[in-house]
Amino acid sequence: MTTPRVVVVGLGPGDPSLVTAGVLAAIAATPVRFLRTERHPSASLVGGATTFDHHYEAEDTFEEVYRRITADLVAAATEHGDVLYAVPGSPRVLERTVDFLDAEAAAGTIELQVLAGLSFTDLAWVRLGVDPYEQGVRLVDGHRFAIAAAGQRGPLLVAHCHNRRVLSDVKLAVDDPPTEPVVVLQRLGLPDESVTTVEWADLDRSFEPDHLTSVYVPSLASPVAGEVAAFVELVATLRAECPWDAEQTHASLARHLLEETYEVLEALDEVGDGGPDVAPEAWAHLEEELGDLLFQIVFHTTLATEEGEFGLAEVARGVHDKLVHRHPHVFGLVEVDGADDVVANWEQIKKAEKGRASIFDGIPATLPALLHATKVTKKAAGLGLDPALDPGPLDAAMAAAQAEATDATIGTLLLAAVNLARSADVDPEAALRTAATHLRDRAQLLEG
Repeated sequence: MTTPRVVVVGLGPGDPSLVTAGVLAAIAATPVRFLRTERHPSASLVGGATTFDHHYEAEDTFEEVYRRITADLVAAATEHGDVLYAVPGSPRVLERTVDFLDAEAAAGTIELQVLAGLSFTDLAWVRLGVDPYEQGVRLVDGHRFAIAAAGQRGPLLVAHCHNRRVLSDVKLAVDDPPTEPVVVLQRLGLPDESVTTVEWADLDRSFEPDHLTSVYVPSLASPVAGEVAAFVELVATLRAECPWDAEQTHASLARHLLEETYEVLEALDEVGDGGPDVAPEAWAHLEEELGDLLFQIVFHTTLATEEGEFGLAEVARGVHDKLVHRHPHVFGLVEVDGADDVVANWEQIKKAEKGRASIFDGIPATLPALLHATKVTKKAAGLGLDPALDPGPLDAAMAAAQAEATDATIGTLLLAAVNLARSADVDPEAALRTAATHLRDRAQLLEG
């Protein structure tokens, strides 16, 4: 029995005159033909072909699109014996479907024949006037820029920059932007070819990208971060392929976020104020628990990305800008006299940012009561009202509670204890947890 065969051909960078004679002969010799996309200037050379453009509209990720295309090609080859598959550019340059077909051929499902085609990179090197091998240019996919360019300083040729969202993701993946302009290459080899330079800050807003757009980055001030980007990609993979992860929502994950937060607090108790006396195991425990908490944060961000709202880059950029704005004594001309002034400025800036009538509006009602009381007393003190000076100091509150234990007297006693803790610069939450832990240890001795 003959093994089904897929013949892959490259349609070059754009102009039909750049398609090779060997590719044209393969097209003529193979009547069952497929196009990865009809959106290519040389697609008309593959007459009577079935396109896979519908998969781009039906699937959520490009990875899913490429897997569906591969499955369709294998099925067609099994039915017809030989099929032709035409792709833009060169079949061996950033063509993920060919990678999947390679895997099918290695498994013996199909026979794979790949015919070379001229790549857009061949024209890019000429237009840029660079020798990619001499200068060590790294070719990366714009859709996977943060991963593929991890650890790289350049030069980089970034392909598949077909819309502003891809360009924005590329821009946000770089923490320290390049100081020199980057080169935008569009529609190379076609009559309306364009080669221009833009500043990094304008990368996603100074021109209209299309499916024949790439960007050349001569150098970066610092390497693209890789570990966090790889982690984001991992969480996205879990969402796509793990049944449990695929079912989760913001609501279903809420309790896990709370549990991981408390586990971090427990690890922080082991580390305490730090220093040489902290056991290595305590640091290892904290590192692990922070990783678990980060997973929850990235998971919620991934859900938001799926809704088209924001990604981790936007979250990081947002908190970065917020912290800069709330530290005018560091990044501006404001002068402060100690930490108390910093806290007071922070509260007023936050109030103005949020458009709130009161600095108390931002305290979540769902906080545990002890933590809620601590925040209220701190904010009140920032307004000049020191709760420790209010009627009902600790002794009086204790006497009242002992005389008649009610919600009101016990609440006043607890608030007085919080006031005392704040005035002594003690965290009441941590103090209570420590006291409860000591009581537990003593009780366990009796239990033994």
